[in-house]
Amino acid sequence: MQKNTKRNFALDVLRVLACYMVIQVHTGEFYYIGPIGDVIKGENAFWVDLYNSVCRSAVPLFVMLTGYFLLPIKDEPAQFFRKRFTRVVIPFIFWCIAYSFYQFFRGQVDFTTACTNILKIPVNFGTQVGHLWYVYMLMGLYLFAPIISPWLKTASRKSIELYLGIWAFTLCVPYIHLLFPDILGECFWNGTPMLYYFSGLLGYMVLAYYLRTYASERKSWNLPVGIALLVVGYFITWYGFHERLSTAEYVPQLEITWGYETINVAMVATGIFLLIKNIRIKSPDSSCGKLVTDISIKSYGIYLIHIMLLNLFYDLLNNLSDSAMIKIPVIALCTFITSYLMIKALSYLPKSKYIIG
Repeated sequence: MQKNTKRNFALDVLRVLACYMVIQVHTGEFYYIGPIGDVIKGENAFWVDLYNSVCRSAVPLFVMLTGYFLLPIKDEPAQFFRKRFTRVVIPFIFWCIAYSFYQFFRGQVDFTTACTNILKIPVNFGTQVGHLWYVYMLMGLYLFAPIISPWLKTASRKSIELYLGIWAFTLCVPYIHLLFPDILGECFWNGTPMLYYFSGLLGYMVLAYYLRTYASERKSWNLPVGIALLVVGYFITWYGFHERLSTAEYVPQLEITWGYETINVAMVATGIFLLIKNIRIKSPDSSCGKLVTDISIKSYGIYLIHIMLLNLFYDLLNNLSDSAMIKIPVIALCTFITSYLMIKALSYLPKSKYIIG
């Protein structure tokens, strides 16, 4: 979705990686989530945990990339919203409609329900295609960007670090809740406790702005700190899932350490960002460089279409092995490659930006 002639190759690599990780996460869901949100236990769930604990950082990485390029915004709000929402909302509506009829042709809903789902798009993506939640969240971040940008333009480094420190504390709240169900003003009738306004995915945008402003150049500490954050964050993310697998009955109970708003997932995302942000390529115009750039540009379209193709490859390849150790990467790779090729083909259509972003 970036049209700059001078691109940041490292962040294109990061966007491609995050795009693939999202697909692998969704592939893994076939092997531990039951039909009513119950937990499917066994060896396959073990491989899901091993593979996908690191992939839970995909959405935070996407949000960090948004903040890195976006903040502080330079356009007037009206121009900013017009450009961003045109490139995001119109393709989103197109694919919501496409998924409605996709479900109809798969026999999941009748024609009336498909049409009703389209009318529900302004309420909440209409179709029960879970990955589309991300677009609503992204639009919310866009809405907040003009509000936070003036502060970022004038804020000192210590002020931003104070915000990030409080935000980091909110990432520990899911674990504090295991000991104290209600803290800092939380109760059944109050949904806005003390640190409510410091929580959420917005923190990843501010973190990316901070890294761009104060750590954009290669630093000697990037490698050791990045590795440490990745390893420790991954272990916590993996271990929490592993320990709960034997006792959790439903997915929300199992995925406590898999939440985007947990300190360990933030550690993994930050670690990966630090390790990749300074990658350089000698020949950006090489075949490899051009391919990475092209996939990065088309990542939004890949994200929107991939569930259709994931279901197809699951149906085709699920029986190739009894173990998710093999099936997860094979199905995810096939889905990723085919999604890119489909979006690449659609990009040649007139006005394709309104379809693929």
